[in-house]
Amino acid sequence: MASIAEALPVVTVRPAPSEYLDEKASDTKEHVFSDKDSDIGEVCASLLQPDFIAFISDIEVCEEIRAIDMDEDGKEKPIVTASDWSTRLISLQDDPTLPVWTFRLWFLALGLSAFGAVLAEIFAILYTQTFRPQTVYVSQLFLQVASFALGKVLEELIPGPGHKRFKMTDNAFWRFMNPGPKENVGILIMAAAATHGALAINIFAADDLYYGFTPNPAIAIFCLLGSQLLGYGIAGMMRSFLVYPTYCVFPNLIPTIQMFDVLFRNQDNILQRKRIKFFWVLFVGIFIWEWFPEYFAPTLTGISVFCLARRDSPWVTRLFGGAAGNEGLGLFSICLDWNYVGSGGSAYALFQPLSTQLSLFAGVLICILSFTGAYATNVWNARNFPFLSQVLFYEDGRRYNQTLILNPDFTLNEEKLAIQGLPWFSASYTIAKIGSSLSFGATITHMIIWNGKQVWEALRSGQRGECQDAHYLKMKVYDEVPFWWYTLMFVASLAMGMATNYTAKSQLPWWGFFIAVGFAVIFLPIISTLYAILCYVPGTQDIARMLGAGLIPGKPQANMYFTLYAYNSTEQGRSMTRDLKMGQYTKLPPRVTFTMIPHPSTDRAITALINYVIMKSIIAAHRDILTSSFNSDAIAWGALAKHLYSPSSIYGIVPLSILIGLFVPIPFYLLHRYYPKAHFDGVITPMICSEIGYLSGTMSAALDGGTEVMTFVYSFAVGGAGGKTTAFPTWALNPTGNPDHCMRLT
Repeated sequence: MASIAEALPVVTVRPAPSEYLDEKASDTKEHVFSDKDSDIGEVCASLLQPDFIAFISDIEVCEEIRAIDMDEDGKEKPIVTASDWSTRLISLQDDPTLPVWTFRLWFLALGLSAFGAVLAEIFAILYTQTFRPQTVYVSQLFLQVASFALGKVLEELIPGPGHKRFKMTDNAFWRFMNPGPKENVGILIMAAAATHGALAINIFAADDLYYGFTPNPAIAIFCLLGSQLLGYGIAGMMRSFLVYPTYCVFPNLIPTIQMFDVLFRNQDNILQRKRIKFFWVLFVGIFIWEWFPEYFAPTLTGISVFCLARRDSPWVTRLFGGAAGNEGLGLFSICLDWNYVGSGGSAYALFQPLSTQLSLFAGVLICILSFTGAYATNVWNARNFPFLSQVLFYEDGRRYNQTLILNPDFTLNEEKLAIQGLPWFSASYTIAKIGSSLSFGATITHMIIWNGKQVWEALRSGQRGECQDAHYLKMKVYDEVPFWWYTLMFVASLAMGMATNYTAKSQLPWWGFFIAVGFAVIFLPIISTLYAILCYVPGTQDIARMLGAGLIPGKPQANMYFTLYAYNSTEQGRSMTRDLKMGQYTKLPPRVTFTMIPHPSTDRAITALINYVIMKSIIAAHRDILTSSFNSDAIAWGALAKHLYSPSSIYGIVPLSILIGLFVPIPFYLLHRYYPKAHFDGVITPMICSEIGYLSGTMSAALDGGTEVMTFVYSFAVGGAGGKTTAFPTWALNPTGNPDHCMRLT
């Protein structure tokens, strides 16, 4: 990874017509596609050329291929550098006169935000509280196409200046009611922001499930607002070097941006109409189909020939089961539930760099081997506990009653701990924590040795105001968001955080709160840069817990709140940088983007309220089956860190793995220096380490959309989100035990 170019996959495009080979383009192409573009300082230098600045306004993407797509021999040139990605795959065209703050924007954005917040909360609490081989997310591609489809419906129903049947006077009011396409980007950004997980909900859920109390609803909602907006403010203040530069590609945005091209270019084209029809056919089809694996026939979630052949073998369940939570690794199972096969968008494997995917696969392989190896050899008394679990146990395998070791104020009671004994983790969960620690250490070293130069140059350029990214230059026609706006947001969220920190009785001291915020400020640039270049997000949650445990020992409540403001702020800031980049790519005015993502508006208040209400409904309906790894870690780190994680303790390897991880990338860096053609620079060690304890996969907008609408309807109709669960009768494909007929172990 000597350069950003080598971190990105190579993309090819169609040859250009000869008439595009004009003199200006020929003079410019050597600046646009020089190999030096992989170096940020030289990228900016090349883009400063007057010919290029004059030429970028003429660049069009996708419909026709230009001279800049050709090499000196007139042949197709592969897309390699970060500059290639941003100028050849994404259009630079813009119409600054298009209205954005419109009736449709606010109506659809608020509606889809509410829908997305509900669905995200269902997924967060009901689907991800137990270990499965796949995690479910709300698809941004679905929200994008859904907002487009609903917008087209409103376009037909609402009169306007350009309406075919109900044409009105071209004045400010009717332009507000029925405008152009740029509002779709704003709708997507607001709706997608509502689906970003709110970690504060986990605290309230853990309080309700384990400690028997919940904070005042007003306190909870303001805590949600403050913890979400804190990361937004930090990211906004850092946008000059985390968003604007060319090296911040954000490969996962490419399909989204190109989807906008598909939806809004050549709308009368026959092929375009076929694409829309294809979408709706798949949407309706998958909506109907998903009722079978989700409700009528859960066996379709994981069809395992091995489980059907050996229904009495525990090891078959551990290796090949996986249709139920905490069941097994799901090896060679056939999954027909799009919630798990395709969650996150099928294009993920297309826009994620190949080196990232290969590193992910390597990590998953190590995960399988380490999980099974640890259990087979009884490391950490593995056989006393379930194969997969995130909760605490007594040494004999019974569920640990954590309330018996706590005082009434939820601090640790050493005498009660001596009676109950120390809790234990399952071996698989311990390995996952080791992988997370290794990944964190590897992330720091990886950033320094592979991308340190680019980030430093971008930081210096941002401070001097010299960034010359092509899209950034096109945005100069719009009023920028003043730095003090984000600063004010940051200060306001600090105030909300401090106020709710005390009123919610979090046990987190004021200085601990500010250290947590400092954690986010320090690590957001590292996390966001890796995400922008490699489409990979290293985890910082366990590290935040470790730091909180060292600073405020013996207080699990304080540990949860410290993690909230340290880890959640980092994650919200990372999401913010991606959405700001989307605004830059699509030429959405910066002040519009500001109001769509982080502004403490009605949208933020509505989604915070929805998150809280849905959490209460789901917990009421599923209290007996919900478990919380978040709370288990709060007890382990907050109350028992010195007992469980000191160097001489049984889990001392977990924090020590951070130091080990610092050295993991170095051998591959040295090998690359000596053997530059062997592609050792493609080994992403932070991802390999993080995948040791995590299994994931990906797969399309229509399929994701139909699945998510079905999940929404199912959850409220019969799944318990509305307060009552209605089970489907037992039959061959809806057995009483594990859905895949594997032997029930827990």
